Amino acid sequence: MIRVGKKFSKPELSKVINGDTVLPSAEEAPEKTRLDVMAKEIYRSYNRSTLQKFIENGYMKVNGEIVLKPNARFLPDAKLELVVPEELKNADLKPEVIYENSNVLVVNKPSGLLSEAKGEYCPERTLADYGFVAHRLDRGTSGVMILAKTEEVQKFLKKQFQNRTVHKTYYALVEGVPKLNEARINLPINRDKKRPTTFRVEAGGREAETYYKVLQSDGRLSLVELRPVTGRTHQLRVHMKYLGCPIVGDMVYNENGADLFGRLMLHAGELEITLPGGVRKVFEAKLPAEFYDVFKEGISPEELNGARKFIPKYRGE
Repeated sequence: MIRVGKKFSKPELSKVINGDTVLPSAEEAPEKTRLDVMAKEIYRSYNRSTLQKFIENGYMKVNGEIVLKPNARFLPDAKLELVVPEELKNADLKPEVIYENSNVLVVNKPSGLLSEAKGEYCPERTLADYGFVAHRLDRGTSGVMILAKTEEVQKFLKKQFQNRTVHKTYYALVEGVPKLNEARINLPINRDKKRPTTFRVEAGGREAETYYKVLQSDGRLSLVELRPVTGRTHQLRVHMKYLGCPIVGDMVYNENGADLFGRLMLHAGELEITLPGGVRKVFEAKLPAEFYDVFKEGISPEELNGARKFIPKYRGE
Protein backbone atom coordinates (compact mmCIF):
# COMPACT_ATOMS: atom_id res chain seq x y z
CA MET A 1 0.00 0.00 0.00
CA ILE A 2 1.28 3.43 -0.89
CA ARG A 3 0.71 6.02 1.81
CA VAL A 4 0.00 9.52 0.72
CA GLY A 5 1.78 12.16 2.83
CA LYS A 6 -0.40 14.34 5.05
CA LYS A 7 -1.35 17.54 3.33
CA PHE A 8 -0.31 20.68 5.15
CA SER A 9 -3.19 23.01 6.07
CA LYS A 10 -0.78 25.99 6.12
CA PRO A 11 1.02 26.34 2.76
CA GLU A 12 3.38 28.98 4.19
CA LEU A 13 4.67 26.56 6.85
CA SER A 14 5.08 23.88 4.16
CA LYS A 15 7.35 26.18 2.18
CA VAL A 16 9.46 26.83 5.25
CA ILE A 17 9.87 23.12 5.93
CA ASN A 18 10.80 22.46 2.31
CA GLY A 19 13.36 25.27 2.44
CA ASP A 20 11.61 27.37 -0.15
CA THR A 21 11.28 30.36 2.18
CA VAL A 22 12.61 31.63 5.51
CA LEU A 23 10.62 33.11 8.36
CA PRO A 24 11.76 36.57 9.53
CA SER A 25 14.14 36.34 12.46
CA ALA A 26 13.19 37.47 15.96
CA GLU A 27 15.61 40.37 15.57
CA GLU A 28 13.70 41.67 12.56
CA ALA A 29 10.27 41.48 14.24
CA PRO A 30 9.13 44.71 15.98
CA GLU A 31 9.26 44.44 19.76
CA LYS A 32 6.05 44.82 21.73
CA THR A 33 5.86 47.22 24.69
CA ARG A 34 3.72 47.33 27.83
CA LEU A 35 0.64 49.49 27.45
CA ASP A 36 1.32 51.58 30.58
CA VAL A 37 4.85 52.32 29.35
CA MET A 38 3.57 53.36 25.92
CA ALA A 39 0.89 55.52 27.56
CA LYS A 40 3.45 57.33 29.76
CA GLU A 41 5.41 58.36 26.65
CA ILE A 42 2.30 59.89 25.09
CA TYR A 43 0.38 61.24 28.11
CA ARG A 44 3.24 62.80 30.08
CA SER A 45 1.04 64.98 32.30
CA TYR A 46 0.02 61.84 34.24
CA ASN A 47 2.32 59.58 36.24
CA ARG A 48 2.51 55.89 35.43
CA SER A 49 0.54 54.78 38.50
CA THR A 50 -2.39 57.03 37.55
CA LEU A 51 -2.30 55.80 33.96
CA GLN A 52 -2.42 52.20 35.18
CA LYS A 53 -5.60 52.98 37.12
CA PHE A 54 -7.07 54.77 34.11
CA ILE A 55 -6.45 51.64 32.04
CA GLU A 56 -7.98 49.35 34.67
CA ASN A 57 -11.08 51.59 34.78
CA GLY A 58 -11.60 51.37 31.03
CA TYR A 59 -10.45 54.85 30.02
CA MET A 60 -7.87 53.60 27.49
CA LYS A 61 -8.55 52.36 23.96
CA VAL A 62 -5.96 50.60 21.82
CA ASN A 63 -6.71 50.44 18.11
CA GLY A 64 -10.31 51.41 18.90
CA GLU A 65 -10.92 48.79 21.60
CA ILE A 66 -10.89 49.18 25.39
CA VAL A 67 -7.98 47.38 27.08
CA LEU A 68 -8.10 46.79 30.84
CA LYS A 69 -4.63 45.37 31.50
CA PRO A 70 -1.72 47.82 31.99
CA ASN A 71 0.78 45.03 31.28
CA ALA A 72 -0.77 44.11 27.91
CA ARG A 73 1.81 44.43 25.14
CA PHE A 74 1.39 46.07 21.76
CA LEU A 75 3.46 46.94 18.70
CA PRO A 76 4.87 50.48 18.42
CA ASP A 77 2.35 51.47 15.75
CA ALA A 78 -0.63 50.77 18.03
CA LYS A 79 -3.04 53.71 18.25
CA LEU A 80 -3.73 54.78 21.85
CA GLU A 81 -6.68 56.92 22.91
CA LEU A 82 -7.17 58.06 26.51
CA VAL A 83 -10.69 59.21 27.35
CA VAL A 84 -10.78 60.47 30.95
CA PRO A 85 -14.14 61.65 32.36
CA GLU A 86 -14.18 65.44 32.50
CA GLU A 87 -14.71 65.57 36.26
CA LEU A 88 -11.44 63.68 36.82
CA LYS A 89 -9.16 65.92 34.79
CA ASN A 90 -8.87 68.77 37.27
CA ALA A 91 -8.06 70.80 34.19
CA ASP A 92 -8.51 74.21 35.79
CA LEU A 93 -5.89 73.56 38.47
CA LYS A 94 -2.55 73.88 36.76
CA PRO A 95 0.63 75.05 38.50
CA GLU A 96 2.33 78.20 37.26
CA VAL A 97 6.00 77.69 36.40
CA ILE A 98 8.29 80.02 38.37
CA TYR A 99 11.67 78.53 37.45
CA GLU A 100 13.03 75.54 35.56
CA ASN A 101 16.39 74.00 34.71
CA SER A 102 17.65 70.51 33.90
CA ASN A 103 17.31 69.40 37.56
CA VAL A 104 14.27 71.09 39.07
CA LEU A 105 10.90 72.63 38.34
CA VAL A 106 9.66 75.35 40.71
CA VAL A 107 5.93 76.10 40.56
CA ASN A 108 3.20 78.16 42.18
CA LYS A 109 0.66 75.55 43.31
CA PRO A 110 -2.97 76.69 43.16
CA SER A 111 -5.24 76.05 46.13
CA GLY A 112 -7.16 72.82 45.61
CA LEU A 113 -4.42 70.90 43.80
CA LEU A 114 -2.99 67.86 45.60
CA SER A 115 0.76 67.65 46.07
CA GLU A 116 0.66 63.89 45.52
CA ALA A 117 -1.61 60.92 46.12
CA LYS A 118 -1.13 58.90 49.30
CA GLY A 119 -0.66 55.55 47.60
CA GLU A 120 -4.28 54.87 46.70
CA TYR A 121 -5.92 55.37 43.32
CA CYS A 122 -6.00 59.08 42.55
CA PRO A 123 -7.92 59.91 39.36
CA GLU A 124 -7.17 63.63 39.53
CA ARG A 125 -3.98 65.33 38.51
CA THR A 126 -1.45 66.09 41.23
CA LEU A 127 1.90 67.86 41.34
CA ALA A 128 3.49 64.40 41.13
CA ASP A 129 2.38 64.37 37.50
CA TYR A 130 4.86 67.18 36.83
CA GLY A 131 7.91 65.85 38.67
CA PHE A 132 9.25 64.08 41.77
CA VAL A 133 7.79 65.66 44.93
CA ALA A 134 10.38 66.65 47.55
CA HIS A 135 7.96 68.28 50.04
CA ARG A 136 4.24 68.85 50.40
CA LEU A 137 1.67 71.56 50.82
CA ASP A 138 -1.86 70.80 52.02
CA ARG A 139 -4.46 70.66 49.25
CA GLY A 140 -5.94 74.02 50.26
CA THR A 141 -2.59 75.79 50.58
CA SER A 142 -1.25 77.64 47.55
CA GLY A 143 2.27 78.78 46.80
CA VAL A 144 5.82 77.89 45.88
CA MET A 145 6.92 74.25 45.61
CA ILE A 146 10.03 72.67 44.14
CA LEU A 147 9.90 69.42 42.12
CA ALA A 148 12.83 67.25 41.10
CA LYS A 149 13.28 65.90 37.59
CA THR A 150 15.09 62.74 38.74
CA GLU A 151 14.98 60.53 41.80
CA GLU A 152 18.60 61.45 42.58
CA VAL A 153 17.74 65.16 42.70
CA GLN A 154 14.64 64.34 44.75
CA LYS A 155 16.85 62.71 47.42
CA PHE A 156 19.16 65.75 47.35
CA LEU A 157 16.26 68.14 47.97
CA LYS A 158 14.53 65.97 50.57
CA LYS A 159 17.69 65.80 52.64
CA GLN A 160 17.67 69.60 52.97
CA PHE A 161 14.10 69.57 54.27
CA GLN A 162 15.02 66.82 56.73
CA ASN A 163 18.08 68.76 57.91
CA ARG A 164 16.12 72.02 58.21
CA THR A 165 18.40 73.95 55.89
CA VAL A 166 15.46 75.13 53.77
CA HIS A 167 13.86 78.48 54.72
CA LYS A 168 10.12 78.88 54.10
CA THR A 169 7.84 81.89 54.46
CA TYR A 170 4.04 81.67 54.51
CA TYR A 171 1.22 84.20 54.63
CA ALA A 172 -2.11 83.56 56.31
CA LEU A 173 -5.33 85.44 56.79
CA VAL A 174 -6.51 84.69 60.33
CA GLU A 175 -9.48 85.55 62.47
CA GLY A 176 -8.95 88.17 65.16
CA VAL A 177 -5.58 89.62 66.21
CA PRO A 178 -2.76 87.81 68.04
CA LYS A 179 -1.96 89.37 71.44
CA LEU A 180 1.62 90.07 70.40
CA ASN A 181 2.50 91.76 67.12
CA GLU A 182 5.33 89.28 66.59
CA ALA A 183 6.57 86.29 68.55
CA ARG A 184 8.01 82.80 68.51
CA ILE A 185 5.63 79.89 69.05
CA ASN A 186 7.39 76.86 70.55
CA LEU A 187 4.60 74.40 71.31
CA PRO A 188 4.78 70.62 70.76
CA ILE A 189 2.25 68.97 68.45
CA ASN A 190 0.77 65.50 68.69
CA ARG A 191 -1.84 63.51 66.80
CA ASP A 192 -5.34 63.95 68.22
CA LYS A 193 -6.38 60.50 69.46
CA LYS A 194 -10.06 61.37 69.12
CA ARG A 195 -9.57 62.51 65.52
CA PRO A 196 -6.53 60.60 64.18
CA THR A 197 -6.33 62.60 60.96
CA THR A 198 -5.85 65.85 62.88
CA PHE A 199 -3.28 67.28 65.31
CA ARG A 200 -3.25 69.35 68.49
CA VAL A 201 -0.86 71.19 70.82
CA GLU A 202 0.01 68.69 73.53
CA ALA A 203 2.76 68.24 76.13
CA GLY A 204 5.04 65.40 75.15
CA GLY A 205 4.31 65.85 71.46
CA ARG A 206 6.85 66.48 68.72
CA GLU A 207 8.79 69.74 68.78
CA ALA A 208 7.13 72.42 66.67
CA GLU A 209 8.43 75.98 66.28
CA THR A 210 6.99 78.88 64.31
CA TYR A 211 7.81 82.60 64.06
CA TYR A 212 4.99 84.98 63.19
CA LYS A 213 4.45 88.68 62.61
CA VAL A 214 1.21 90.62 62.09
CA LEU A 215 1.48 92.63 58.86
CA GLN A 216 -1.95 94.24 58.87
CA SER A 217 -5.21 93.99 60.80
CA ASP A 218 -8.60 95.63 61.04
CA GLY A 219 -9.46 93.97 64.35
CA ARG A 220 -11.65 91.38 62.67
CA LEU A 221 -9.08 89.74 60.39
CA SER A 222 -5.29 89.87 60.32
CA LEU A 223 -2.71 89.19 57.65
CA VAL A 224 0.25 87.42 59.26
CA GLU A 225 3.63 86.22 58.08
CA LEU A 226 4.63 82.76 59.30
CA ARG A 227 8.06 81.15 59.29
CA PRO A 228 8.19 77.53 60.42
CA VAL A 229 11.45 76.22 61.84
CA THR A 230 10.16 72.65 62.06
CA GLY A 231 7.92 71.06 59.47
CA ARG A 232 5.20 69.16 61.32
CA THR A 233 1.99 68.19 59.57
CA HIS A 234 -0.59 71.01 59.91
CA GLN A 235 1.87 72.92 62.13
CA LEU A 236 0.88 76.45 61.09
CA ARG A 237 -2.82 75.68 61.21
CA VAL A 238 -2.57 74.11 64.69
CA HIS A 239 -0.38 76.88 66.11
CA MET A 240 -2.67 79.65 64.89
CA LYS A 241 -5.71 77.87 66.29
CA TYR A 242 -3.97 77.59 69.67
CA LEU A 243 -3.37 81.36 69.65
CA GLY A 244 -7.10 81.86 69.17
CA CYS A 245 -6.61 83.10 65.61
CA PRO A 246 -7.51 80.19 63.31
CA ILE A 247 -6.79 80.53 59.62
CA VAL A 248 -9.76 81.66 57.54
CA GLY A 249 -11.19 78.87 55.42
CA ASP A 250 -9.70 76.11 57.59
CA MET A 251 -12.59 73.67 57.75
CA VAL A 252 -10.68 71.39 60.15
CA TYR A 253 -9.18 73.71 62.77
CA ASN A 254 -11.48 76.73 62.52
CA GLU A 255 -14.54 76.05 64.67
CA ASN A 256 -16.41 78.83 62.91
CA GLY A 257 -15.82 77.06 59.63
CA ALA A 258 -15.27 80.46 58.06
CA ASP A 259 -14.95 79.89 54.31
CA LEU A 260 -15.24 83.48 53.09
CA PHE A 261 -13.13 82.95 49.98
CA GLY A 262 -13.86 79.34 49.07
CA ARG A 263 -10.35 78.23 50.06
CA LEU A 264 -7.88 77.88 52.90
CA MET A 265 -6.24 81.30 53.27
CA LEU A 266 -2.68 80.01 53.60
CA HIS A 267 0.00 80.72 50.99
CA ALA A 268 3.62 79.60 50.72
CA GLY A 269 5.21 82.84 49.58
CA GLU A 270 8.92 82.10 49.64
CA LEU A 271 11.28 79.13 49.49
CA GLU A 272 15.04 79.36 49.97
CA ILE A 273 16.94 76.21 49.02
CA THR A 274 20.24 74.97 47.55
CA LEU A 275 20.05 73.55 44.03
CA PRO A 276 22.26 70.74 42.68
CA GLY A 277 25.65 72.29 42.00
CA GLY A 278 25.62 74.28 45.25
CA VAL A 279 23.75 77.39 44.10
CA ARG A 280 21.53 78.89 46.81
CA LYS A 281 18.26 80.27 45.40
CA VAL A 282 15.22 82.10 46.73
CA PHE A 283 11.94 81.51 44.89
CA GLU A 284 8.79 83.57 45.42
CA ALA A 285 5.15 82.96 44.57
CA LYS A 286 3.03 86.09 44.27
CA LEU A 287 0.44 86.49 47.01
CA PRO A 288 -3.10 85.94 45.61
CA ALA A 289 -5.22 89.07 45.31
CA GLU A 290 -7.75 87.94 47.93
CA PHE A 291 -5.07 88.27 50.64
CA TYR A 292 -4.62 91.97 49.82
CA ASP A 293 -8.21 92.98 49.22
CA VAL A 294 -9.87 92.13 52.53
CA PHE A 295 -9.00 95.42 54.22
CA LYS A 296 -10.43 98.82 53.29
CA GLU A 297 -6.92 100.10 52.91
CA GLY A 298 -5.30 96.94 51.60
CA ILE A 299 -1.59 96.37 52.00
CA SER A 300 0.22 96.69 48.69
CA PRO A 301 2.81 94.21 47.42
CA GLU A 302 5.48 96.90 47.89
CA GLU A 303 4.46 97.50 51.50
CA LEU A 304 4.40 93.77 52.12
CA ASN A 305 7.93 93.32 50.83
CA GLY A 306 9.06 96.21 53.04
CA ALA A 307 7.53 94.58 56.10
CA ARG A 308 9.37 91.32 55.58
CA LYS A 309 12.80 90.08 56.69
CA PHE A 310 11.93 90.84 60.32
CA ILE A 311 13.59 87.71 61.73
CA PRO A 312 17.35 87.13 61.83
CA LYS A 313 18.72 84.12 60.00
CA TYR A 314 17.79 80.88 61.70
CA ARG A 315 17.77 77.17 61.00
CA GLY A 316 14.43 76.93 59.26
CA GLU A 317 12.75 74.18 57.31
